[in-house]
Amino acid sequence: MRRFIVWFCVRLNSAVAVTLPKRRTANKLAALLVLFSLALLWQFVKLVFNLDGRTLPHLWEIVLAFGEPARRNGPPLINELLNAALFTAQGAFFGFVIGAILGFVLGTVFAHVPLLERSLVPYVVASQTVPILAIAPMVVIWLRGSWWSVPIIAAYLTFFPVTINTLRGMKSPDPRALELMRSYAATTWETLWKLRFPAALPAIFAALKIAATSSVVGAIIAELPAGVQRGLGGAILNFNQYYITGPQRLWAAITMAALVGIAFYLMIALVERLALRNIVR
Repeated sequence: MRRFIVWFCVRLNSAVAVTLPKRRTANKLAALLVLFSLALLWQFVKLVFNLDGRTLPHLWEIVLAFGEPARRNGPPLINELLNAALFTAQGAFFGFVIGAILGFVLGTVFAHVPLLERSLVPYVVASQTVPILAIAPMVVIWLRGSWWSVPIIAAYLTFFPVTINTLRGMKSPDPRALELMRSYAATTWETLWKLRFPAALPAIFAALKIAATSSVVGAIIAELPAGVQRGLGGAILNFNQYYITGPQRLWAAITMAALVGIAFYLMIALVERLALRNIVR
């Protein structure tokens, strides 16, 4: 019987080792298939509705626009968009860090103080019902047009999902596990870092993935009322004014903004894989 169990475990490990690379390859092929389908859908919509190049440019026109001058006798558009993307990414990163720390602290406090949870969580939820376009100009005025208005607005969109998921994750441990920690006379701090925090990590990383992309959106939106011209927000606003003469440049700027959001998401996904690699899912 023991030999059979050992043989079965070896075969199972071998099957898993073979299956995982195949699954990763299948995921990559599926992603490429979705991308190809979206490209076909783009061209299909353009053909069915008979949209000209000024209304909806061809995909290859958007790709070629990256190599064309952003303005007459100017540098290639890709250079300008890369500089704008780095500038926006800086504000989004600071906003993401501020919002993530604030959300983690609030979620942890709410998990340990039920009175604060019942009294303040409704206001945290209500804060997200106010349109960001209405808050951004006020923040810019309060900070007198400072660059810090960009990360502050990005943090505003970031802290909410982190707060809610941290609260949910901190309350997820089995009550029997909490009782066991009390029986060993563990302090609140020890229970937090040895039980609650490890149990909350999957929920926290799920929130961080959402917050990472939201921080980029918040940074771009914040650049508009702040009058920041060096970021993607300024580039999008500038190319939007000349959409009729060069719509492909606006779509190129939007594509670059999407790539920044994807890069933020992938960084959090990489950190998650490293942090949770020893946790059995």
